[in-house]
Amino acid sequence: MACGAPAKNVARPASTSVAWRQLGSWSGHGNAQTESFSSDTGTLRVRWKARSTDGNAGATTPFRLAAHSAISGRLLQPVVDHAGPGEGIGYVQQDPHVLYIVVESGALAWTVIVEEAVGYSSD
Repeated sequence: MACGAPAKNVARPASTSVAWRQLGSWSGHGNAQTESFSSDTGTLRVRWKARSTDGNAGATTPFRLAAHSAISGRLLQPVVDHAGPGEGIGYVQQDPHVLYIVVESGALAWTVIVEEAVGYSSD
């Protein structure tokens, strides 16, 4: 055996992972406001898809999503600002809150899914 001090038992930190829990999904056409929902962590992922329903008329239509406080109505955070059809993911980072999403989409049909980050530890 090699000379030296015996190996120490070092505790490994638990790894932390993130799972996403769906809080709500909405779809529509034009401008809208979702109903209120609660976020326990304040970390949200917003998956969105917008498509034109009338040919090229929606090609440059702004598509915007914004998170608002359901208590005061104030803007908490812009989430998406996109021109025309598309899809993507936006994030909201706030304190835990009751909020709603305002959709501005003009001539676009849209779908929005809001998910909350839920952390857990694994050994």
